[in-house]
Amino acid sequence: MKITNFKTTLVDVPLERPIATSIHQMKSVGYVLLELETDQGLIGESCVMTLNAVRLKALHEMLLGFAHQVEGRDPHFVAAIWQDIWNELNPIGHKGFSIAALTAIDTACWDLVGKAAGLPLHKVFGACREHVKTYASGGLWLSQSIDELVEEAAVLIDTGFRAMKIRLGKPSVSEDVERVAAVRDAIGPGIELLADANQALTVKHAIRLGRELEEFNLAWFEEPVVYHNLVGCAEVRAALDTPIAAGETEYTHLGMRDILESGAVDVLMPDLQRIGGLSEMRRVAALAAAYEIPISTHIFTEYSLCIAGSEPNCISVEHMPWCVPLFNESMELAEGMITLPERPGTGFSFDKTAIKRFSV
Repeated sequence: MKITNFKTTLVDVPLERPIATSIHQMKSVGYVLLELETDQGLIGESCVMTLNAVRLKALHEMLLGFAHQVEGRDPHFVAAIWQDIWNELNPIGHKGFSIAALTAIDTACWDLVGKAAGLPLHKVFGACREHVKTYASGGLWLSQSIDELVEEAAVLIDTGFRAMKIRLGKPSVSEDVERVAAVRDAIGPGIELLADANQALTVKHAIRLGRELEEFNLAWFEEPVVYHNLVGCAEVRAALDTPIAAGETEYTHLGMRDILESGAVDVLMPDLQRIGGLSEMRRVAALAAAYEIPISTHIFTEYSLCIAGSEPNCISVEHMPWCVPLFNESMELAEGMITLPERPGTGFSFDKTAIKRFSV
């Protein structure tokens, strides 16, 4: 099998409503969609993204710059393709859009490998489970009122979630505590509640807030401080009983190694786009296992399911609905668990009608 065509499409998918975290204002998600066509009629698919479609064309140009590493090659040589792109990245560095481009190509190649084998990727990699725990991450935003938070929490439970994440980062500790208290009271003790400060706090603020929130039995306190302050994150972790989760903003196994060596996290959260594809995500899962640290994948839910289904130390996936309009298939959610798809490859294919509608 040979890759015969490297096809890209730009889309901008509007969110149901504008949303905000402590550091983001979001109204849409822009995607570069990649399709690797082959001489056997199979197509490998993947996508990478930018919030609000900002710098989407720059991301697209970066991806196009590596087409020569793919066209005419057998996608089964995914490790060789990954390494050749990695080597070519040296002059511009192994972070940023360059790694996003690598992610798109690597994921699409693996999609082809699974499709050629007629197997879902979690079984190609070596399956460890049929269902994986998830938590709702598409709601409970900082921009919502307390009444809106309580109402949405009830909807999420009715939808089938048994865990959900609320965003933090109000100016005062008391405001954040009031919001968490209202949601915890609404959902009761049997539903897991996670909190995410989106890197907005100082170390002292994070510790004070974390102590105030411990009575609400949070499953974790995510990104309490800016991502590169590993010493500060480790200080927060040492001061609190609540587990600390972080890692989504770092790149490749090199960034994950720094986080693990610093002792900054109880749960490592690699992001598929920033990690460098499914190949590198598997290496990161193994690295974290060596430190006896679990991972929970960040966004890209559909494409991360194969990792969750093949890595025993992956404890959950973040359920982010942003990609849902792009695919023909839907994730199967029940009682807080997503069923791993049995379809070949990643198990998700682009909806051509939707792509036409969202095309830039």
